[in-house]
Amino acid sequence: MSTAPRLTALDSLHRSLGATMTDFAGWDMPLRYASERDEHNAVRTRAGLFDLSHMGEITVTGPEAAAFLSYALVGNIATVGNGRARYTMIVQKDGGIVDDLIVYRLGDSEYMVVANAGNAQIVLDALAARVGGFDAEVRDDRDVYALLAVQGPESPAIMKAVTDADLDGLKYYAGLPGTVAGVPALIARTGYTGEDGFELFVAPEHAEQLWRALTEAGAPHGLIPCGLSCRDTLRLEAGMPLYGHELTTALTPFDAGLGRVVKFEKEGDFVGREALTAAAERAESAPPRKLVGLIAEGRRVPRAGFPVVADGKVIGEVTSGAPSPTLGKPIAMAYVDAAFAAPGTEGVGVDIRGTHEPYEVVALPFYKRQK
Repeated sequence: MSTAPRLTALDSLHRSLGATMTDFAGWDMPLRYASERDEHNAVRTRAGLFDLSHMGEITVTGPEAAAFLSYALVGNIATVGNGRARYTMIVQKDGGIVDDLIVYRLGDSEYMVVANAGNAQIVLDALAARVGGFDAEVRDDRDVYALLAVQGPESPAIMKAVTDADLDGLKYYAGLPGTVAGVPALIARTGYTGEDGFELFVAPEHAEQLWRALTEAGAPHGLIPCGLSCRDTLRLEAGMPLYGHELTTALTPFDAGLGRVVKFEKEGDFVGREALTAAAERAESAPPRKLVGLIAEGRRVPRAGFPVVADGKVIGEVTSGAPSPTLGKPIAMAYVDAAFAAPGTEGVGVDIRGTHEPYEVVALPFYKRQK
């Protein structure tokens, strides 16, 4: 029996704006409001406003919260300063990636773990199973927060119109408590579009008030509401991985080219250490398939699961593909055999329904904003 999708606090507002809604990880979410290309370009050149309330917030508190998170996750959470955030991962004992996460340190003994929507319950269950023996508490706070994001080069100017928080002092991968348009919020700077921007964690009952205030403040700056479709093309251009595509339980962080998030030097044991030590050694001696960028020479769009080919053989697989509004060409991320991973490697194509379409191998990301 299927269950009804969950609704964010902004559901009726999205529908009043004419959003095309879609089921995403059990949530009814806006896919687009009008043109996804226009929404994408707005974020690249001006600003976009997103509802990200489907993300999963998990609070960890207690005297041993940092030690517990350093054991449960691959990163060294003990070195995260107050008000800062860290990108990390939670893995299985065999090293397979359960999810990629952002951990915010909210206080001396309080942390917020933000999981992807589709994995939030899995991450919550894993943390709850691993906390035994630590003086720490794991709390499901998914219903405590709505999450809005303002992304794009105009986002600082828009935010400064609605808050007196020290945005200039707010570094990338940091967060601070403040008031935005009269609403108490955790203001974070950890975007997923390749642009500057802010994420606002607020109580669900304040979400609509905040959305309307940001819409009004953003109007002179060209801000428009944006859905999940353009969020996907934005993160793809920025070379950012998406769980279920570039990251899965079949891959370790080293397989995904993200071994840097694994901190072997931290004190004590952590879940997956032994398997990840072996994975690191394998990656050093015999590199696995590498994640690369592919840019089409033609117009046909590659999709996840399409084979990457060379010399008549399958050498890899597309993990994400879409038309790139910024480049004006189809692009893809793909895992390919190491021998074909160097930028400029010739003879590489994607098998699109039986036709081998030529693609250029490039280094990621496809797009990097000007500082």
